[in-house]
Amino acid sequence: MWPKLHGYAVTGAAYGARVACSCRFVGGRPLGDCRKDFEPGMDLITLTEDTAARSVTARFPLIARQTATYREGWGCVMEPWGN
Repeated sequence: MWPKLHGYAVTGAAYGARVACSCRFVGGRPLGDCRKDFEPGMDLITLTEDTAARSVTARFPLIARQTATYREGWGCVMEPWGN
């Protein structure tokens, strides 16, 4: 069961980071408003932003963390995949 749960957690965190980064740094909306763009079932994903780095990190508790960073001309780009 662990590989499936881990895969969902990493994918959900990556999706959350990318969507929230685009919402925040491309769309200019407040981070709290970006949760509206999430798919149903993403309630466990938490978001934090680093305004200096123009990045958003999404976390699935105790399992996964993913970061997307805004890059001029590219939009929001995922950082290398990790846990």
